[in-house]
Amino acid sequence: MTFNRISARIGSIAESATLAVDSKAKALKAAGRPVISFGAGEPDFPTPDYIVEAAVAAARDPRNHRYSPTPGLPELREAIAVQTLRDSGYAIEPSQVLVTNGGKQAVYEAFATLLDPGDEVLIPTPFWTTYPESVRLAGGVPVEVFAGSDQGYLVTVEQLEAALTPRTKVLLFVSPSNPTGAVYSPEQTREIGLWAASKGLWVVSDEIYQHLTYDGVPFTSIASAAPELGDRVVLLNGVAKTYAMTGWRVGWMVGPLDVVKAATNLQSHATSNVSNVSQRAALAAVAGPLDAVRAMGVAFDRRRKNIVAALNEIPGVVCPVPHGAFYAYPDVSGVLERKGIASSAELASQILDQVEVAVVPGEAFGPSGYLRLSYALGDDDLAEGVRRLQEFLA
Repeated sequence: MTFNRISARIGSIAESATLAVDSKAKALKAAGRPVISFGAGEPDFPTPDYIVEAAVAAARDPRNHRYSPTPGLPELREAIAVQTLRDSGYAIEPSQVLVTNGGKQAVYEAFATLLDPGDEVLIPTPFWTTYPESVRLAGGVPVEVFAGSDQGYLVTVEQLEAALTPRTKVLLFVSPSNPTGAVYSPEQTREIGLWAASKGLWVVSDEIYQHLTYDGVPFTSIASAAPELGDRVVLLNGVAKTYAMTGWRVGWMVGPLDVVKAATNLQSHATSNVSNVSQRAALAAVAGPLDAVRAMGVAFDRRRKNIVAALNEIPGVVCPVPHGAFYAYPDVSGVLERKGIASSAELASQILDQVEVAVVPGEAFGPSGYLRLSYALGDDDLAEGVRRLQEFLA
């Protein structure tokens, strides 16, 4: 009998497009090229000092040199429960929290716990590149529900209804959105939540950008907006984006006790506990003030306005104003047509080769014809990168 060297399950997984672009940009910069990267969704700020100091103290404490409970340090789970009520308006017990190695582990474990082979997940599109891969790895079937720039990248209940089948088990809900920065209003969020509840669906909601909204647009948790969902909601979150802690690798999932217990069993065989030092740092972040978060938000807001205005000056580019996260998602179909370029992937490749600017093509997040630009980089680099884009695309 002949066996595949790589299992079909793992061999079918696509590389993370955002990390691939970021790695290529960093390699080119290391080689001396003046590359400016709009690729990775990573704040350019250092982790706030008080969080770093908490980690330093934790590293010196022998208690943190040993295994700790798989679902997380009790103090951190308690703090996350408090934070979930404060920021999402959703009351939970600490026992309903599972601390994970970054948000990605929370995403995968949520789907792995909820899905059986063939179960379908409705995924509003454009989507973060990891969502459909996690669904497939868990044995599920991702079903894309596309909303373009003409809809502000916001799907409607009518679109979700049209995509519903007898195999649909889960709706993924993401607001603010990666990659588009779109934010659902409280009314839209409740409408979608009520629809999901009426169909008996689970909702998995990624709230990792909840503290990054602009123009007075509020963040609304679907769990509190539609309590009719009952115990069929799982919230995903983490410290990476809010506190500039992407490298610390601390995320979490919140859900009903049976789901959290099952996911904890999975994690006990996969990674066990998250690094105790990182958990202590996350505790300082979650239980601490939001002053540093607000200061970063002011900088992101300034960059958001600058990049959107500059992109919309380019002939053939349509960039809706993002009201959350730190991404611009311009529709570049007009540029492709004008320049005779077949796809946004080809356009992104030309941009990197000819003007040394790294962007992520729309194919990573759904249909071609779009680019994602993270504006979580320094003001000077942003201005120079946009100038190069304007010069090349015009």
